[in-house]
Amino acid sequence: MLANMAAALDIISGGRLELGIGAGWNEEESGAYGIELGSIKERMDRFEEACQVLTSLLSQETTTFNGRYYQLKDARNEPKGPQRPHPPICIGGSGEKRTLRITARYAQHWNFVGGPAEEFARKRDVLAAHCADIGRDPEAITLSAHLFLGPDRNYGQVIENAAALEAEGLDLGIVYIAPPHDPAVLQPLAEAIRDSGLCDRE
Repeated sequence: MLANMAAALDIISGGRLELGIGAGWNEEESGAYGIELGSIKERMDRFEEACQVLTSLLSQETTTFNGRYYQLKDARNEPKGPQRPHPPICIGGSGEKRTLRITARYAQHWNFVGGPAEEFARKRDVLAAHCADIGRDPEAITLSAHLFLGPDRNYGQVIENAAALEAEGLDLGIVYIAPPHDPAVLQPLAEAIRDSGLCDRE
């Protein structure tokens, strides 16, 4: 179902879809909807299978898969979206043994959930090592991170954090704004980013 929805959105958006996926973490939300997440190991096992199934359904004519969690026989997903071989996949998380290994194999975009530049750099190196293990160029993966604008609206701190992460290879910063959400923060934030020169760097 997710592959079908993703293909439809890729078509409707004219090839602008980026598919963000993960193993599941919000137990409170899942419990409220009656969704059984399972143990962390079960989540990661299911997620790794899901990545295989999704990439195949979004790129191959038919998919046959016999896993623990997913079983498909000559499954079709048509029509496919315009992005080839499939819409870029974004995986967020920092687990060094499973999440970053799965990211190295299947993702075009890795999202670091936030933290100091030193931690980002260490996780980046783990991801690069997993890429080396399978012969993939780590430069093929976009690196992003969350940047937090707190209630104090310290725009300078956001810029400082972004610059420190950029120095360690960050490609994209995603700013999270603390509630209550107020559109008035957007203009000074945009001006601070513009004045920093970060957007002008290659």
